[in-house]
Amino acid sequence: MSRNDATVTERLTDGAPLHVELTEGDRRLIDVLVAPSRAWFSPRFYGLENFPIEGPVLLVGNHTLAGGTDAPLLAHEILVKHNRLVRGLAENVLIDVPVLRDALHHLGIVRGNRHNCTTLLREGEAVAVFPGGGREAMRGKGQKYKLLWEGRTGFAQMAIETGAPIVPIAMIGGDDIFDIVFDGNDAVMRPVRGLVEAMGLRGSLTPPLIRGLGPTIIPKPERFYFALGTPIDTAPWRDAVDTAAAAVELQVVVRKAVEEELGFLLGERDRDRGRSLLGRTLSAVGL
Repeated sequence: MSRNDATVTERLTDGAPLHVELTEGDRRLIDVLVAPSRAWFSPRFYGLENFPIEGPVLLVGNHTLAGGTDAPLLAHEILVKHNRLVRGLAENVLIDVPVLRDALHHLGIVRGNRHNCTTLLREGEAVAVFPGGGREAMRGKGQKYKLLWEGRTGFAQMAIETGAPIVPIAMIGGDDIFDIVFDGNDAVMRPVRGLVEAMGLRGSLTPPLIRGLGPTIIPKPERFYFALGTPIDTAPWRDAVDTAAAAVELQVVVRKAVEEELGFLLGERDRDRGRSLLGRTLSAVGL
């Protein structure tokens, strides 16, 4: 994998490379890394033709409990089908770990901040953002596939500012592979919440206590479903006098588009006999 020289990489924080070119070895490594998840979750993809072959694009979608598992599968599919590397935005707590930071940079992932995102978009890169962030990742009981985007308009502002189109993305399955035993607001989780706050984080980012197969944390082999919606042109909001109001309006449009894709995928999931591992096994043997 090649990196730009130091003068260029200074345009992103932490010395991250502005552009990343994957070698054949990198691609094989990525294939190996995602292979277990592909085998276990047997993903299905819809609307990949909506992903732009070139030019800047901001992918905007929902965050699930399994955000570290499902999103890489979508990025891998886009890499294979369109030969484009989707740049991810990582939480500060990950980028602050030196060795992990280098590994993430090697795969095109950078610190999640406005500067890095807008810089990448201006350079024609594809960037993925999840406005719900930690709120959605640490969701509570009864919040499966709910968009917790209140007050989150930063992505819309950046898209308007850079002129990048927005592709709404939806991911289903990540909230099905674990059951929430106690969410972060439960009284039982008070000690954990106190620890989270002692680390300088918001109490709302307290992780829930989860279980997967039986009493274990092995994820259930539920199928993952992904959908990319029709790209949203941000040009109509570019010349708005009130940029804050424009961002709010665009956020509503994108949120509706993501919710529509989520609804479509939920329907596909409910009709799919192969949603579970048992169903996929029975179908494979012709039963």
